[in-house]
Amino acid sequence: MTGWHAPDDLVTRYADDALPEPDAWSLEKHLEECGSCATRVSRAVRETAAGAVLVDVRTAVLAAAPVPAPARRVSNARLWSPRVFLPSSRPRLARVLWAAGPAVRGAWPAAVLLVALGAVALAHAGGFDGTRPLLLAVAPVVPVAGVALSYGAHADPLHEIVTATPSGGLRLVLTRTAAVLAVSLPLLTLAGLLLPASGAPGAAAWLLPGLALTSASLALGSYVGCRTATAVIAGGWLCAVPARALAAHGGHPTARLAEQLSRCLDGAPAQGAWAAAATLCVALLVARRATFDHGEQR
Repeated sequence: MTGWHAPDDLVTRYADDALPEPDAWSLEKHLEECGSCATRVSRAVRETAAGAVLVDVRTAVLAAAPVPAPARRVSNARLWSPRVFLPSSRPRLARVLWAAGPAVRGAWPAAVLLVALGAVALAHAGGFDGTRPLLLAVAPVVPVAGVALSYGAHADPLHEIVTATPSGGLRLVLTRTAAVLAVSLPLLTLAGLLLPASGAPGAAAWLLPGLALTSASLALGSYVGCRTATAVIAGGWLCAVPARALAAHGGHPTARLAEQLSRCLDGAPAQGAWAAAATLCVALLVARRATFDHGEQR
Protein backbone atom coordinates (compact mmCIF):
# COMPACT_ATOMS: atom_id res chain seq x y z
CA MET A 1 0.00 0.00 0.00
CA THR A 2 1.51 3.33 -1.07
CA GLY A 3 0.60 6.94 -0.34
CA TRP A 4 -0.56 7.53 -3.92
CA HIS A 5 -4.21 8.41 -4.55
CA ALA A 6 -6.09 8.84 -7.81
CA PRO A 7 -6.24 12.50 -9.00
CA ASP A 8 -9.65 14.08 -9.43
CA ASP A 9 -9.39 14.25 -13.22
CA LEU A 10 -8.58 10.54 -13.36
CA VAL A 11 -11.62 9.72 -11.22
CA THR A 12 -13.85 11.90 -13.39
CA ARG A 13 -12.64 10.37 -16.64
CA TYR A 14 -13.11 6.88 -15.22
CA ALA A 15 -16.69 7.64 -14.16
CA ASP A 16 -17.40 9.03 -17.66
CA ASP A 17 -15.93 5.90 -19.29
CA ALA A 18 -13.32 8.07 -20.99
CA LEU A 19 -10.21 6.44 -19.54
CA PRO A 20 -7.98 4.24 -21.74
CA GLU A 21 -8.21 0.55 -20.95
CA PRO A 22 -4.71 0.14 -19.41
CA ASP A 23 -5.25 3.16 -17.14
CA ALA A 24 -8.69 1.89 -16.14
CA TRP A 25 -7.34 -1.54 -15.17
CA SER A 26 -4.56 0.08 -13.17
CA LEU A 27 -7.04 2.28 -11.30
CA GLU A 28 -9.34 -0.67 -10.60
CA LYS A 29 -6.43 -2.63 -9.12
CA HIS A 30 -5.63 0.33 -6.85
CA LEU A 31 -9.26 0.60 -5.75
CA GLU A 32 -9.22 -2.95 -4.41
CA GLU A 33 -6.86 -1.80 -1.66
CA CYS A 34 -7.70 1.90 -1.22
CA GLY A 35 -10.99 2.68 0.52
CA SER A 36 -10.73 6.46 0.20
CA CYS A 37 -10.27 6.36 -3.57
CA ALA A 38 -13.04 3.75 -3.82
CA THR A 39 -15.42 6.11 -2.05
CA ARG A 40 -14.49 8.97 -4.38
CA VAL A 41 -15.00 6.85 -7.48
CA SER A 42 -18.36 5.57 -6.24
CA ARG A 43 -19.44 9.14 -5.54
CA ALA A 44 -18.37 10.20 -9.03
CA VAL A 45 -20.30 7.35 -10.62
CA ARG A 46 -23.44 8.27 -8.68
CA GLU A 47 -23.22 11.78 -10.15
CA THR A 48 -23.29 10.52 -13.73
CA ALA A 49 -26.41 9.80 -15.75
CA ALA A 50 -26.04 6.09 -15.04
CA GLY A 51 -25.78 6.63 -11.30
CA ALA A 52 -29.52 6.57 -10.61
CA VAL A 53 -29.95 3.46 -12.74
CA LEU A 54 -27.15 1.69 -10.89
CA VAL A 55 -28.67 2.55 -7.53
CA ASP A 56 -32.05 1.18 -8.62
CA VAL A 57 -30.48 -2.01 -9.98
CA ARG A 58 -28.43 -2.55 -6.83
CA THR A 59 -31.44 -1.97 -4.60
CA ALA A 60 -33.59 -4.39 -6.59
CA VAL A 61 -30.91 -7.09 -6.58
CA LEU A 62 -30.31 -6.82 -2.84
CA ALA A 63 -34.02 -6.86 -2.13
CA ALA A 64 -34.61 -9.93 -4.29
CA ALA A 65 -31.64 -12.06 -3.24
CA PRO A 66 -29.18 -10.65 -0.72
CA VAL A 67 -25.65 -12.02 -1.14
CA PRO A 68 -22.76 -12.14 1.31
CA ALA A 69 -20.49 -9.98 -0.86
CA PRO A 70 -21.57 -7.59 -3.63
CA ALA A 71 -20.45 -8.26 -7.18
CA ARG A 72 -17.58 -5.99 -8.04
CA ARG A 73 -18.23 -5.23 -11.69
CA VAL A 74 -21.71 -4.32 -12.88
CA SER A 75 -21.21 -3.55 -16.56
CA ASN A 76 -18.75 -3.66 -19.39
CA ALA A 77 -18.64 0.14 -19.40
CA ARG A 78 -16.69 0.19 -16.10
CA LEU A 79 -19.59 1.72 -14.13
CA TRP A 80 -19.54 0.66 -10.52
CA SER A 81 -22.28 0.64 -7.91
CA PRO A 82 -21.99 2.69 -4.69
CA ARG A 83 -19.81 1.23 -1.94
CA VAL A 84 -18.62 -1.56 -4.23
CA PHE A 85 -14.96 -0.56 -3.83
CA LEU A 86 -13.83 -1.90 -0.49
CA PRO A 87 -10.46 -3.28 0.55
CA SER A 88 -10.47 -7.00 -0.10
CA SER A 89 -11.57 -9.02 2.92
CA ARG A 90 -10.23 -12.32 1.58
CA PRO A 91 -7.14 -13.36 3.53
CA ARG A 92 -3.96 -12.68 1.60
CA LEU A 93 -2.78 -16.28 2.08
CA ALA A 94 -5.98 -17.60 0.52
CA ARG A 95 -5.51 -15.33 -2.49
CA VAL A 96 -1.94 -16.52 -2.90
CA LEU A 97 -3.00 -20.17 -2.73
CA TRP A 98 -5.73 -19.53 -5.29
CA ALA A 99 -3.29 -17.79 -7.65
CA ALA A 100 -0.75 -20.58 -7.24
CA GLY A 101 -3.20 -23.01 -8.79
CA PRO A 102 -2.92 -26.81 -8.83
CA ALA A 103 0.74 -26.58 -7.83
CA VAL A 104 -0.37 -26.22 -4.22
CA ARG A 105 -4.11 -26.93 -4.30
CA GLY A 106 -4.34 -30.14 -6.25
CA ALA A 107 -2.66 -33.53 -6.28
CA TRP A 108 0.67 -32.13 -7.50
CA PRO A 109 2.34 -31.69 -4.06
CA ALA A 110 1.28 -35.20 -3.06
CA ALA A 111 2.68 -36.63 -6.30
CA VAL A 112 6.06 -34.93 -5.82
CA LEU A 113 6.17 -36.04 -2.19
CA LEU A 114 5.37 -39.60 -3.27
CA VAL A 115 8.25 -39.55 -5.76
CA ALA A 116 10.67 -38.26 -3.12
CA LEU A 117 9.58 -40.73 -0.44
CA GLY A 118 9.49 -43.56 -2.95
CA ALA A 119 13.08 -42.90 -3.98
CA VAL A 120 14.25 -42.87 -0.36
CA ALA A 121 12.31 -46.04 0.44
CA LEU A 122 13.69 -47.79 -2.66
CA ALA A 123 17.26 -46.92 -1.67
CA HIS A 124 17.12 -47.73 2.05
CA ALA A 125 14.36 -50.31 2.39
CA GLY A 126 14.81 -51.91 -1.02
CA GLY A 127 18.60 -51.85 -1.00
CA PHE A 128 18.84 -50.32 -4.50
CA ASP A 129 21.98 -48.16 -4.63
CA GLY A 130 21.32 -46.59 -8.03
CA THR A 131 18.37 -44.48 -6.92
CA ARG A 132 20.15 -41.11 -6.93
CA PRO A 133 21.05 -41.27 -10.65
CA LEU A 134 17.44 -42.14 -11.46
CA LEU A 135 16.14 -39.29 -9.31
CA LEU A 136 18.59 -36.79 -10.82
CA ALA A 137 17.59 -37.91 -14.30
CA VAL A 138 13.92 -37.25 -13.64
CA ALA A 139 14.16 -34.25 -11.29
CA PRO A 140 14.88 -31.54 -13.94
CA VAL A 141 11.63 -32.28 -15.77
CA VAL A 142 9.44 -32.46 -12.66
CA PRO A 143 9.01 -28.64 -12.48
CA VAL A 144 8.41 -28.59 -16.23
CA ALA A 145 5.54 -31.03 -15.85
CA GLY A 146 4.23 -29.06 -12.88
CA VAL A 147 4.02 -25.87 -14.93
CA ALA A 148 2.11 -27.71 -17.65
CA LEU A 149 -0.37 -29.00 -15.08
CA SER A 150 -0.80 -25.63 -13.35
CA TYR A 151 -1.37 -23.21 -16.21
CA GLY A 152 -3.86 -23.19 -19.05
CA ALA A 153 -7.52 -23.76 -19.74
CA HIS A 154 -7.12 -27.48 -19.01
CA ALA A 155 -5.91 -26.69 -15.47
CA ASP A 156 -8.21 -23.82 -14.48
CA PRO A 157 -11.95 -23.57 -15.34
CA LEU A 158 -11.70 -19.77 -14.90
CA HIS A 159 -8.58 -19.45 -17.04
CA GLU A 160 -10.02 -17.04 -19.62
CA ILE A 161 -11.50 -14.81 -16.93
CA VAL A 162 -8.38 -14.80 -14.76
CA THR A 163 -6.06 -13.92 -17.63
CA ALA A 164 -8.23 -10.89 -18.42
CA THR A 165 -7.61 -9.38 -14.98
CA PRO A 166 -4.64 -7.17 -14.01
CA SER A 167 -3.13 -10.20 -12.21
CA GLY A 168 -3.24 -12.35 -15.35
CA GLY A 169 -0.76 -12.68 -18.18
CA LEU A 170 2.88 -13.30 -17.45
CA ARG A 171 2.35 -12.44 -13.77
CA LEU A 172 0.00 -15.40 -13.38
CA VAL A 173 2.39 -17.70 -15.25
CA LEU A 174 5.30 -16.71 -13.02
CA THR A 175 3.19 -17.04 -9.86
CA ARG A 176 2.26 -20.61 -10.69
CA THR A 177 5.79 -21.42 -11.83
CA ALA A 178 7.16 -20.13 -8.52
CA ALA A 179 4.64 -22.30 -6.67
CA VAL A 180 5.74 -25.36 -8.66
CA LEU A 181 9.40 -24.66 -7.90
CA ALA A 182 8.65 -24.02 -4.22
CA VAL A 183 7.12 -27.50 -3.98
CA SER A 184 9.56 -29.39 -6.19
CA LEU A 185 12.98 -27.98 -5.34
CA PRO A 186 13.16 -28.62 -1.59
CA LEU A 187 11.47 -32.04 -1.69
CA LEU A 188 13.58 -33.48 -4.50
CA THR A 189 16.83 -31.96 -3.26
CA LEU A 190 16.26 -33.29 0.26
CA ALA A 191 15.45 -36.71 -1.16
CA GLY A 192 18.69 -36.62 -3.17
CA LEU A 193 20.68 -35.83 -0.04
CA LEU A 194 19.25 -38.91 1.65
CA LEU A 195 20.23 -41.23 -1.20
CA PRO A 196 23.56 -43.04 -1.66
CA ALA A 197 25.90 -41.17 -4.01
CA SER A 198 26.58 -44.15 -6.31
CA GLY A 199 29.01 -42.07 -8.36
CA ALA A 200 26.25 -39.65 -9.34
CA PRO A 201 26.55 -35.84 -9.11
CA GLY A 202 25.59 -33.98 -5.96
CA ALA A 203 21.97 -33.81 -4.85
CA ALA A 204 21.69 -30.12 -5.83
CA ALA A 205 23.37 -30.48 -9.25
CA TRP A 206 19.99 -30.66 -10.96
CA LEU A 207 18.74 -27.27 -9.72
CA LEU A 208 20.20 -25.07 -12.48
CA PRO A 209 19.23 -27.55 -15.22
CA GLY A 210 15.73 -27.69 -13.74
CA LEU A 211 15.45 -23.90 -13.77
CA ALA A 212 16.83 -23.74 -17.31
CA LEU A 213 14.39 -26.37 -18.62
CA THR A 214 11.48 -24.66 -16.86
CA SER A 215 12.33 -21.23 -18.28
CA ALA A 216 12.89 -22.81 -21.70
CA SER A 217 9.43 -24.39 -21.60
CA LEU A 218 7.88 -21.03 -20.71
CA ALA A 219 9.77 -19.23 -23.47
CA LEU A 220 8.85 -21.89 -26.04
CA GLY A 221 5.29 -21.83 -24.70
CA SER A 222 4.95 -18.24 -25.90
CA TYR A 223 5.19 -19.65 -29.44
CA VAL A 224 3.50 -23.05 -29.39
CA GLY A 225 1.52 -23.16 -26.14
CA CYS A 226 2.42 -24.37 -22.68
CA ARG A 227 1.53 -28.06 -23.02
CA THR A 228 3.28 -28.52 -26.35
CA ALA A 229 6.37 -26.68 -25.11
CA THR A 230 6.65 -28.72 -21.92
CA ALA A 231 6.24 -31.95 -23.87
CA VAL A 232 9.03 -30.94 -26.25
CA ILE A 233 11.42 -29.78 -23.50
CA ALA A 234 10.78 -32.69 -21.13
CA GLY A 235 10.85 -35.23 -23.94
CA GLY A 236 14.09 -33.78 -25.28
CA TRP A 237 15.79 -34.08 -21.90
CA LEU A 238 14.57 -37.62 -21.27
CA CYS A 239 15.68 -38.77 -24.72
CA ALA A 240 19.04 -37.00 -24.62
CA VAL A 241 20.14 -38.04 -21.13
CA PRO A 242 18.46 -40.98 -19.30
CA ALA A 243 17.13 -42.85 -22.34
CA ARG A 244 20.42 -42.53 -24.18
CA ALA A 245 22.43 -43.73 -21.19
CA LEU A 246 20.15 -46.65 -20.42
CA ALA A 247 20.10 -47.76 -24.08
CA ALA A 248 23.90 -47.85 -24.35
CA HIS A 249 25.84 -51.12 -24.10
CA GLY A 250 28.47 -52.08 -21.57
CA GLY A 251 28.43 -51.73 -17.80
CA HIS A 252 25.53 -51.51 -15.41
CA PRO A 253 22.66 -49.24 -16.61
CA THR A 254 22.68 -47.08 -13.48
CA ALA A 255 26.46 -46.71 -13.72
CA ARG A 256 26.11 -45.51 -17.32
CA LEU A 257 23.38 -43.13 -16.24
CA ALA A 258 25.53 -41.74 -13.43
CA GLU A 259 28.38 -41.20 -15.89
CA GLN A 260 26.11 -39.43 -18.37
CA LEU A 261 24.68 -37.20 -15.63
CA SER A 262 28.18 -36.32 -14.45
CA ARG A 263 29.02 -35.04 -17.93
CA CYS A 264 25.81 -33.02 -18.10
CA LEU A 265 25.60 -31.68 -14.54
CA ASP A 266 28.97 -31.80 -12.82
CA GLY A 267 31.58 -29.06 -12.84
CA ALA A 268 31.69 -25.32 -13.37
CA PRO A 269 31.54 -25.44 -17.21
CA ALA A 270 28.35 -27.51 -17.22
CA GLN A 271 26.67 -25.47 -14.50
CA GLY A 272 27.76 -22.23 -16.18
CA ALA A 273 26.23 -23.38 -19.44
CA TRP A 274 22.94 -24.17 -17.69
CA ALA A 275 22.98 -20.76 -16.00
CA ALA A 276 23.60 -19.02 -19.33
CA ALA A 277 20.78 -21.00 -20.94
CA ALA A 278 18.40 -20.07 -18.13
CA THR A 279 19.35 -16.39 -18.48
CA LEU A 280 18.76 -16.40 -22.25
CA CYS A 281 15.40 -18.13 -21.84
CA VAL A 282 14.29 -15.64 -19.22
CA ALA A 283 15.30 -12.75 -21.50
CA LEU A 284 13.28 -14.28 -24.35
CA LEU A 285 10.34 -14.82 -22.00
CA VAL A 286 10.39 -11.15 -20.98
CA ALA A 287 10.55 -10.08 -24.62
CA ARG A 288 7.57 -12.33 -25.40
CA ARG A 289 5.54 -11.47 -22.28
CA ALA A 290 2.69 -9.88 -24.24
CA THR A 291 1.77 -13.26 -25.75
CA PHE A 292 0.50 -14.39 -22.33
CA ASP A 293 -1.97 -11.51 -22.02
CA HIS A 294 -4.67 -13.53 -23.79
CA GLY A 295 -4.12 -16.74 -21.87
CA GLU A 296 -3.45 -20.21 -23.19
CA GLN A 297 -4.66 -20.23 -26.76
CA ARG A 298 -3.48 -23.70 -27.82
